Amino acid sequence: MKVNKQKKHRKTVTFYTSCFGFRKPFKILCDGTFVHHLLKFKITPADEALANILNATVKLFTTRCVLEELKRLGPETLETLEAARQLIVARCEHERCEHPLKCFKEVIGESNSQHFFVASQDTEQREQLRQIPGVPLIFGLRNALHLEPPSAFQREYIKNSEEARSHMTEKEYQLFKNKFTTTLVGDEATNPPDEDNDLGDHKTIDLQPVKKTIVARKQMGIEDKPQFKRKKAKGPNPLSCKKKQKRSLENQASGQLKEKKEGDKRSRKRKRSRKRPNSTETTS
Repeated sequence: MKVNKQKKHRKTVTFYTSCFGFRKPFKILCDGTFVHHLLKFKITPADEALANILNATVKLFTTRCVLEELKRLGPETLETLEAARQLIVARCEHERCEHPLKCFKEVIGESNSQHFFVASQDTEQREQLRQIPGVPLIFGLRNALHLEPPSAFQREYIKNSEEARSHMTEKEYQLFKNKFTTTLVGDEATNPPDEDNDLGDHKTIDLQPVKKTIVARKQMGIEDKPQFKRKKAKGPNPLSCKKKQKRSLENQASGQLKEKKEGDKRSRKRKRSRKRPNSTETTS
């Protein structure tokens, strides 16, 4: 399976698991056309092939109506009938054999509460099942199996359901309204209307010290807006203008002694005498 195909299938599976609550192992409801396609193109074992698409373990189901339909088609579908009998039979309450589409609709219900994947090669059947929320569809093309991406109806259904969750239902609104009215009645019982006037007086008293503080603040000369002072030109650094101090006599004398000692040391240095070879020695 190609990488792009794997990514698409993974996105589709995550959409149904996060939005509709599908869980592993996934249940796949197969009709006779899909089982026949698997045998025709030798896509066996079927559970492993479907597990590779969904990247999870699977359980294959069918219904009694599908088995009865395969029996009626005669010996041509005998091999398909034997393969379909090996699948798990989902419960359908039909006394007589019904069309697979009608049977699947009743098994799935209005919202696919049992979380079935539907595998079918019938295009009309897939078209009608797309109108049921939460029904992922699987079909085959030659020797490859494909998982259909979510239809526009599926995405619109999820969008509307999320918006509905963010608002109150009528029942919740009535509960909230009743609770609010009971709290108001309780407050009126505890606080009679005479006490409300007293509460108003208390409010005016509480506001008076706030006004006083504002007046006092203005008297002190403090303003709300900050004022920035301009920087004035400053004079030179006083340390740089300081006069040089004269050396004391003691320092001068000590400096002269140091100079004399250094001169004596320089004069006392021994000069190394080098002997020159005599002319006689050179001639000999």
